[in-house]
Amino acid sequence: MFDISPLGWLHTLGSLPAIPAAAYMFARHGRIVPRSTAGAVYFAAMVIGSLTVFLVAKQPVSYAIAIITLLLLFAGYGIGSLQGIGRAGVYIETICLSLTAFLLMLPTVTETLRRVPDGHPLVTDLTSPLLLGSQASLLLALLIGLTIQILYLRRQRAISLA
Repeated sequence: MFDISPLGWLHTLGSLPAIPAAAYMFARHGRIVPRSTAGAVYFAAMVIGSLTVFLVAKQPVSYAIAIITLLLLFAGYGIGSLQGIGRAGVYIETICLSLTAFLLMLPTVTETLRRVPDGHPLVTDLTSPLLLGSQASLLLALLIGLTIQILYLRRQRAISLA
């Protein structure tokens, strides 16, 4: 089914919980919250997904995305434990973790369009207008989302200082 190997299924099913966990946190908190149950699920699924890419990927860009995702993930989850960062920590955390969600969705959308429906995928060429439009939409969502998140964090800071 969908021409996915057993290791591919491990990768797909291992990383899949990150999507609803991220969606829940974005809807409830406006950002990924590392110190929460959903944040723990997101972290575990992202680590599984990022590490298993090295077992299933066929394109060099996949390895780069996995490495960048892991670096951003560890930075986002680790920044809160550093002393002396101050208020910048929540901004760095938010930006890093939002970027991980983008890097999760980029290959997810690409691979879904290239595999579904089974046997007759919507996209057969990496330069397909549908694929490029989908990827551009994800980038636009990232830029708008980060802008809203940063403005919200600034407003929260102003409220707490008042």
